[in-house]
Amino acid sequence: MDYLLLYVDDIVLTTSSDELRDWMISQLKSEFPMTDLGPVSYFLGISVIRTPSYMLLSQKKYAHEILKRVGMSECKPASTPVEANSKLSANTGPPVKDPTQYRSLAGALQYLTFTRSDIAYAVQQVCLFMHDPPEPHLGALHRVMRYIQGTIDHGLHLYPSSTMRLITYTDANWGGCPDTRRSTSGYCCFLGDNLISWLSKRQPTLSKSSAEAEYRGVANVISEACWFRDLLL
Repeated sequence: MDYLLLYVDDIVLTTSSDELRDWMISQLKSEFPMTDLGPVSYFLGISVIRTPSYMLLSQKKYAHEILKRVGMSECKPASTPVEANSKLSANTGPPVKDPTQYRSLAGALQYLTFTRSDIAYAVQQVCLFMHDPPEPHLGALHRVMRYIQGTIDHGLHLYPSSTMRLITYTDANWGGCPDTRRSTSGYCCFLGDNLISWLSKRQPTLSKSSAEAEYRGVANVISEACWFRDLLL
């Protein structure tokens, strides 16, 4: 079994055996001029750190760059990415003075969620209003940045696993959006002992009950699980 990840002229190749890897590389080299850089250590802003017991995917360098860009390199850390019982609304104040900067920072945080599932919900919330962000939402963005400052070394740990069992979890609130009364659902997927996929998203339709909001969340994670099942077959 082998998987090939291609981005423009960069390739990451993973295989089930060294022999298959060497054969794949030789086949690719016979068709295209390329250089084998060895085990991946940095790809699209993600560092790959190996230890005897686990592998860490980290965007620490990228997080530092975001903090520096907005002048928060020395900010006071926050213990959580959102305040307790915080609900963002489109009707909380005047528009921000520089919506382009807001969108740039929110977009940068979206990329950071590639290895940081702990900020998925917070980033999803601030991104709901990128078309016309209110001024108070800058505080929510800065709260996420302060949390990142205090958790700059966090990343995605991958461990050797004795099982390939796919396990999923999902949850949803009911009518959590104060403007639309739509619900927000989230899920995470584990392959063996490793977290491999997660999502936080506002549901596209209204739910008449909490049970309806929950089963819409279940439908989302089942769709993701089926995709992984087909990928792994």
